[in-house]
Amino acid sequence: MALKYFANILFLPPMSLDIGELAALAQAKTQLASVWVLNYYHTHSTYELARDLIILSYVLGWLTNILRLTYAYGLWRSIKNLYRYTAKRFYKKTLELPFLKKKVASEVDHAKHELEKSLIVKAKTSFNEVPEFGLTEKEVFQKLEDLNNIAAANWKGGKLSGAVYHGGDELIDLQSKAYHKFAVANQLHPDAFPGVRQMEAEVVSMVLKLFNAPSTGCGTTTSGGTESLLLACLAAREKARHERGLSEFEIIAPKTVHAAIFKAALYFKMKLHLVDLDENYIGNITQVKRLINRNTCLLIGSAPNFPHGLVDNIEELSKLAVKHNIPLHVDCCLGSFVIAYYEKAFQSSLKPFDFRLPGVTSISCDTHKYGFAPKGSSIIMYRSNEYRKYQYFVSTEWVGGLYGSPTLAGSRPGALTVGAWATMVYMGDDGYTRACQDIILTARRLRQTVDEEIPELEIIGDPQLSVVSFKSSKLNIHKLGDRLGKDGWHLSALQDPPALHLAVTKLTVPAIDRLLEDLKVAVKEVSLEDNTTTSDTAQLYGVANSLQTGSVADKLITCFLDTLYKTEPST
Repeated sequence: MALKYFANILFLPPMSLDIGELAALAQAKTQLASVWVLNYYHTHSTYELARDLIILSYVLGWLTNILRLTYAYGLWRSIKNLYRYTAKRFYKKTLELPFLKKKVASEVDHAKHELEKSLIVKAKTSFNEVPEFGLTEKEVFQKLEDLNNIAAANWKGGKLSGAVYHGGDELIDLQSKAYHKFAVANQLHPDAFPGVRQMEAEVVSMVLKLFNAPSTGCGTTTSGGTESLLLACLAAREKARHERGLSEFEIIAPKTVHAAIFKAALYFKMKLHLVDLDENYIGNITQVKRLINRNTCLLIGSAPNFPHGLVDNIEELSKLAVKHNIPLHVDCCLGSFVIAYYEKAFQSSLKPFDFRLPGVTSISCDTHKYGFAPKGSSIIMYRSNEYRKYQYFVSTEWVGGLYGSPTLAGSRPGALTVGAWATMVYMGDDGYTRACQDIILTARRLRQTVDEEIPELEIIGDPQLSVVSFKSSKLNIHKLGDRLGKDGWHLSALQDPPALHLAVTKLTVPAIDRLLEDLKVAVKEVSLEDNTTTSDTAQLYGVANSLQTGSVADKLITCFLDTLYKTEPST
């Protein structure tokens, strides 16, 4: 009997015990623990007790986090993540060794040189410093024409995925005239430009209506989708800080969430948990449930996401947001007016994704995409001012006076907001409805052709809007992208899984027949190529996804960004 108690008290494999023995065992364990704690307390100093308590708290917190993440992602995924994290750090340190660092630097310098050759195009005119004497208006326009004529991607021919959401030459003329009329307007000074203040409020109001906001709905204009997403994260963080007293902040979002959320997490010191995709290539709701904890201050879903053009399960995310009283942001930056007008355009509904769902607390929408407004125009919307107020910056202590700004910027170009207002009232419901029909029908045509006529390619998920993404198990998809580049097409390259996507715009509509012809030819050519042959894009993504060389991709991207600001000698 004594041996049984001793073995179980010491947590050895349990021996067979009856009910009475189990009760006695529990009592013995409790007594043993009490004696140990009292003995520990009486034999250690206050400093030692405090020190050990801090260490124990840290260890328990660390173990709790490990167990929580393992529960959320599963044992296999957790082991894989740990391996990749450890391996990447190891290889990154290895590449810093002197004999390898020199070789890496040499390769990066070569890549930088190639980037400069491809990006820095010699032009008839360039200025590295202010000219000694000002040019005439005629000379300025001549030089602008020279710069405009530099060979570039054929966006006018619809061969560019997304990027240019052109509304037509008539609309461009209208926007140019509107800009000219309000060229000096600054939204930082609404007293000086009351008309611009009114137009901004009306643009926000019109977009709120499109996304079925309640009467308490509100928002602001921003410079683009990235700023809108940054503000949504900032507001959620500050709301959690002020109302819940949090000091650590966590975001949960599918791995397909826009890169701007990565930026927000970095800028605002928030931990970002990326959720795996389910069999439909949207965020795994079970993982979301398991990742929610006391530090979760924001859930995010996309409608649609950028990589695959798929709408996350916003309904289930809304239920979780309501249940746990956590804000839910829906990123409609890419979907913008296409998703907002889908129901009117096709007399059928998508699954709910907007403010009609009670858990949705904020939505971002890029008016400069399918709203066809001038570039630099987006809207961040909130269910009520109880959310919006947390994105504001207010200072009462600045010697320059009382200061407040609603967004990240101080001065803001009012002319861009005027351009958005002019565009929206010019297009009207009828114009946006027709544009939505044209764009989505074109995207459907691309999807149908790939499904039925190009067996080497596979559509990712069930895209219903303007973005169609496809992968391949039979050929190198990035080589296909580079091959299409020779025909002037610029499709977006994706990873995990490797894929290409096309964001259909109004410019794509008349060009779709040509794209489908070129795509079929390119697929056949790439399928016949030797598998050992590669391409620039395939090599770059191969480097980025390799555990051994992944850190080199960071250096290559930095080189690319550096090259953007390199000039040629003045002529």
